[in-house]
Amino acid sequence: MTAPRTAATGAVAVPDSVRADHAWRMREMIYGHVRSRAVCAAAELGLADMIGTGSPTAAELATATGADPALLTRLLRALVSFGVLCREPEVGGEGYGLTPLGETLRADAPASALPTALLVATTMAPAWERLTEVVRHGRPAFADVFGVDFFSHLDGDPWLRGIFDRSQESGLSLELEGLLQAVDFTGPLTIVDVGGGDGALLTRLLGENRRSRGVLVDLVAALPAAARRLTDAGLADRCELVEGDFLTALPPGGDLYLLRHILHDWDDASCHVVLRNCRRAMGPEARVVVIDHLVDEAEGDGPDQGGDGQWGALMDLYMMSLFAGGRERTGEEVADLLRGAGLTPVRTTPLPGGTGVMEARADGCPVETGGAR
Repeated sequence: MTAPRTAATGAVAVPDSVRADHAWRMREMIYGHVRSRAVCAAAELGLADMIGTGSPTAAELATATGADPALLTRLLRALVSFGVLCREPEVGGEGYGLTPLGETLRADAPASALPTALLVATTMAPAWERLTEVVRHGRPAFADVFGVDFFSHLDGDPWLRGIFDRSQESGLSLELEGLLQAVDFTGPLTIVDVGGGDGALLTRLLGENRRSRGVLVDLVAALPAAARRLTDAGLADRCELVEGDFLTALPPGGDLYLLRHILHDWDDASCHVVLRNCRRAMGPEARVVVIDHLVDEAEGDGPDQGGDGQWGALMDLYMMSLFAGGRERTGEEVADLLRGAGLTPVRTTPLPGGTGVMEARADGCPVETGGAR
């Protein structure tokens, strides 16, 4: 890579106020990685749980974490500037407390961001740092960094698998209310959770509807955690755990086949295989429900598309770094995948954060009208 060109020698060019604002904003974006690392460092040090509802000093936190007192103080000050921590005046301004934003890093917080921060700190960031190579060579960087694909890496590290499952569960807590409103789960149903992981979604759905039964399909490494969760919830007798690969076949006879954040891991050809396997397993009145980030092209490009649009863009870069063919899709792109598998989209319901719930039935079945809710 050649060095960037500079202006001709002579007087330094001074931008007008508008250009200066853009120049500062660009620098904030460039250094955004450092902000992320600071938050992830706070997660790895366990600062939010140590602070809790108290107001410990930097010295006390340094003793508790075994960190260098002077450098930890600088990290704490940065976290104050980011709005994660606050200074506590009743401790002479020397104590640190959690802001509402910082509370999300506590392990016991609803929709805790702690497992996601730990996942990024230990696994995601090294692959993201190779984004230039990903774009240049057209392949994900994860296997280059770790020697195996993402899910094989998870399955080889029980601690990391647990962090991933907790991150997925935290994300579910942000989506669940909208999902329950978007999809009719009433009545005696057999709900097949395709790639259901540790069973967090199925556990909640079976708890909501005691007339339903569940079937969780996943690779063998995921099933012990699912068994523990369902047993602890008293649902083991209402849910069958099936070791299987959704790229090969799925159990027949389900009334509802759920794919939560599954398709975005795969290229179009693989998605077609998964959806065709759903179609083959479905009875005539069964449904498929896809829950995934949707990138809505109608919102346009640029920063004015809003937080959900930017979140979708970030997740798309995330997927391309980790998975061959992994990507976030527009609602119409997902609908095309469904149609190509012999399924008819019925409705799409947007959820906060850019997630969408898309429901489909087998071709030839009665289709409800009304479009998106």
